[in-house]
Amino acid sequence: MEDQDQDLHSLLQLALHKSIEGREQLSSQIAQMSMERDHLLSDQERDTISQILDKLIHEFEVPIRKKLSDRLSRNPAAPRALVIALANDEIEVARPMLLRSSLLSDDELIRIIHHRSHQHQIAIARRRELSEAVSDELVSTHDKDVIKTLLENHSARISEATLSYLAEQAEHTDEFQEPLVHRRDLTAAIAQRLYWRVAANLRADILKTYDVHPTSLDDELEATVLDLAAEQSAKANGPQSLEATATQLARTMASEQKISAALLIQTLRQGEVPLFEALFEEWSGISMPRRAEVIYGQGGETLAIACLALGVSKQDFATLFLLTRSAGIEGRKTSPGDLSKATKVYDQANRDDAKHVLRGWQRASGFQTAVEEMEVGRARQG
Repeated sequence: MEDQDQDLHSLLQLALHKSIEGREQLSSQIAQMSMERDHLLSDQERDTISQILDKLIHEFEVPIRKKLSDRLSRNPAAPRALVIALANDEIEVARPMLLRSSLLSDDELIRIIHHRSHQHQIAIARRRELSEAVSDELVSTHDKDVIKTLLENHSARISEATLSYLAEQAEHTDEFQEPLVHRRDLTAAIAQRLYWRVAANLRADILKTYDVHPTSLDDELEATVLDLAAEQSAKANGPQSLEATATQLARTMASEQKISAALLIQTLRQGEVPLFEALFEEWSGISMPRRAEVIYGQGGETLAIACLALGVSKQDFATLFLLTRSAGIEGRKTSPGDLSKATKVYDQANRDDAKHVLRGWQRASGFQTAVEEMEVGRARQG
């Protein structure tokens, strides 16, 4: 009882002071006491205390409330009720709290996102160490400025599902592309999709401004993106898989000897299917997933075109066709009729045309898709 009397006396003394400092201390002490004795208070008493705090705080002019917010935002022992009140104030007052106070919970931040202004949302998006839950709520505002600010905040945690969604949105929202590309938490797949989109945008701008041949430009852009994607994949995957090991071995073999149809046939006959596929990719320049379609495509027409473009003899093509259709590779078997149809394609195709088709297959599928979508979009706008 004596403690309560002492607290009451202290509050009365502060209430008599009309100074700014006195009102600040009065607000802080009421908030602190309400927290310490929360379990003893009725709902009506809590509401009364909240109203007193709100009245006291809003008696201050905005510059004073801003100063109070700035000071308390750095204080981990500040009364939470006062912190919450200031965080919900107008943005000039709320900003320090939203940016810095460690006392604001995710639920409180989410309520502010839902009920306060666009500028409150921007301030929260800049806050350090945001949780995935708060980031999701910011994305759900569908506000471009808020989302761009969040993406530029590299300390914010964003779930893989949300990043994937934003990568899809970036295909139509240019403002998201650059900040997404620079995030360190992208998966390799999301990163590569973004790289292709950015490359397609850059391609369109360069072709519009400069007299550059599209093929040579595509070669450079594609090589750049593939290098970036390889670096991203290496960081994400860690120890090498069987396919990665085969790819590395194929590159080593290619540097030591010329890849030929004879080497591919020998590799297949030895049952080294992953190595055969990696060697074929190294020789032809056709990467996954198109590589599998070309090698194992129904009817063998695609393999015939690739072999013709690469200068493989008709006899070696027939051997490769039969080996790739044998049991154990995609579980396929072939017949003399299938071989006859495939060799007919080989005989009738023009080699220059086959080389042109091969060059198209060598393009990364993501790049081709991005370029096509860009051209379709611009055609609709035009």
